[in-house]
Amino acid sequence: MRNQLLFVLSILIVSHSCSQEVEPQPLSQKYFDIIRPEFEGDLAYKTTDFVAQYWRVAGNTGFNKSVYWISEQLEKAGYVLERKATDKDRLTYRIETRAMEHPTWEPVSASLQITGETAPLLVSESNGNMTYLNSASTSKEGVTVEVVHLKDEADLRNYEVKGKVIYIAASARRLVQKLIDQGALGIITYNNPGYLQPKKNTTSIQFRSLAPQTDTKFWGIALSYAAKERLESALEKGKVEVMVNIQTKIYESEELTVVAHIRGAKLPKERLVFSAHIQEPGANDNASGVGAQLEMASLAASLFKNQQIKLDRTLTFLWGDEIISTRRYIEEDAERAKGIKWGISLDMVGENTAITGGSFLIEKMPDPSAIWTRGNDKHSEWGGETLSLEDMKPHYLNDFMIDHFKNQGAFAHWEVNTNPFEGGSDHTPFLNADIPGLLLWHFTDQFYHTDNDKIDNVSQETLRNVGIGALVSALTLTNANTATAEQVLVTIEKRANERLQAEYQLSVESLKNEGKLKEERAILTAWQDWYFNTMQTVTDLEQKPSKELKEKITIAQEILKTSVARQIAQLEKY
Repeated sequence: MRNQLLFVLSILIVSHSCSQEVEPQPLSQKYFDIIRPEFEGDLAYKTTDFVAQYWRVAGNTGFNKSVYWISEQLEKAGYVLERKATDKDRLTYRIETRAMEHPTWEPVSASLQITGETAPLLVSESNGNMTYLNSASTSKEGVTVEVVHLKDEADLRNYEVKGKVIYIAASARRLVQKLIDQGALGIITYNNPGYLQPKKNTTSIQFRSLAPQTDTKFWGIALSYAAKERLESALEKGKVEVMVNIQTKIYESEELTVVAHIRGAKLPKERLVFSAHIQEPGANDNASGVGAQLEMASLAASLFKNQQIKLDRTLTFLWGDEIISTRRYIEEDAERAKGIKWGISLDMVGENTAITGGSFLIEKMPDPSAIWTRGNDKHSEWGGETLSLEDMKPHYLNDFMIDHFKNQGAFAHWEVNTNPFEGGSDHTPFLNADIPGLLLWHFTDQFYHTDNDKIDNVSQETLRNVGIGALVSALTLTNANTATAEQVLVTIEKRANERLQAEYQLSVESLKNEGKLKEERAILTAWQDWYFNTMQTVTDLEQKPSKELKEKITIAQEILKTSVARQIAQLEKY
């Protein structure tokens, strides 16, 4: 009986393999054909420009003006405010308001000058990030204060710092409370990382932050490379005093979040959620994510109203405070969270890479490349921790999104790359809730988190490419059916084969260079298991997985296991 079953399975495998020789036309191609002529990137760029003019943190003027800009554009696109909507309105939005645990903050003006010199070290008009987030104000007239130069944190014990300002060329995160306790007025720091090319971008300042200073008058100033050089040169000559004038606003406010929906017709409780955070002061980070997502929402509404597209599942767009708003959207409503099938973060998606450097990246859900990072896989300079097998998140979303963006990349002659999971943006709350989620972004950016992250470094064409790839992917998923599931399975089979072939070759090279067979076997097995389980996830593209799809998945899984067993047997010969 067992031999008969194996014989039947072998026939099915051969038949299945032959049927996969010609990959069918992607079902998403119709969406590419509709969206490419319509997605201009104009609204995305205008929105990026508008939002980028403000230093944005939840509750402050710039953040709230950005929220109202988004809501105005949604209204123009046909979204109806939820409290005014009827059951017939499928395009709706709302602005959520919440009390804030701490007051909000915004910079007004700042200057730093060495006493006796005529030219200031820094002024906020040209160095918008010089004032630490949450800094208190000095007096309106400013203060003149002696600078104490610390070589490192331990050097603090050698100085009396009361009534003085401390300068250190390092992160001050662990030092600040000690300085407050000892009566220092403030801190001046320099610690721009190497990927910002500080000797080239001598005026760049990467923004820094303090804990909310509601009970102190403590302030902080971050230096550019040029300002650091001047200050250190003066300190080498002896005692230095600086004139500091910082004016900020710290006030009670409320936090705003924008949530927009196009309600699905057949499965409205199932949804794809896009998330773009408003806070942070830069143009690419993350005014560009706000802008790209807004044009996606606006264009989707237009196409929907003109009956050029339909949506079986709900498409949701979320704008708010990074990670916090996304996590809350998931955690505040357990029933709603059950219906979130996919979560996608747009963060730093507008880069003109000819200026900023780096490339467009899809940060994958955790797969074995985040454990064994080798071959074409590499972490960004942002960096990531080595994960474990327990951290893996097998799912078709990785290869599904990569395929769609590679399609747009080939069409537009636009570079698309990937990186292993690193975290740190709005995709992490989805993953933490066991919801498939990934990140669309760029790195390296030589202006990342600096006051030179300006609109001049944003590309409308990049905004357009990201918006097209993201919206096409979303429409394909929200309208997925049996045909979609079967086609995604074919894609996963192909990508699994490509990955295992690449990993096998890397293992061969490793063994030739005194690598350990046990380690190489573990790597191939991990990828086998990841793709084996990934194939199983394809069933969630059908409302009720069919017997036929389940059979195709079983065959694909058997082919995968057989192939990997052969590869491991070959490795044992080395």
